[in-house]
Amino acid sequence: MTDSAIMKRYKNDGEWGLIVSVDLGGCDPKKITSKEVITQFAIDLAEYINMKRYKDPIVVKFGENEKVAGYSLVQLIETSLISGHFADSLNKAFIDIFSCREFPPKKTAQFCKKYFGAKTMEYSIAFRD
Repeated sequence: MTDSAIMKRYKNDGEWGLIVSVDLGGCDPKKITSKEVITQFAIDLAEYINMKRYKDPIVVKFGENEKVAGYSLVQLIETSLISGHFADSLNKAFIDIFSCREFPPKKTAQFCKKYFGAKTMEYSIAFRD
């Protein structure tokens, strides 16, 4: 489905929410290992999809297991949240955007890919009701 078709269905079918999950591979390691870049990403993404942020992003680095070690992100937005995990050893990012207001999934996924200099991107959507 195109972004416009997804947003039209969202409005016309009275869906409660939309979630877009974005998996990025081959990310720029300098970006996904930087608290400052990840923090600014949350701010920039909320602005890009026209969502009002609630307070500042929470960005915390943790993980004893090397496979999952990296920063995690939570940005509350008035219509729900943006979350993500950035796996240092894999140069991967896993980002979820959930909102009870429509936004363009493909354009949003492409924004994420460009922001982190990813070589690969896959995304999926789900309507929540």
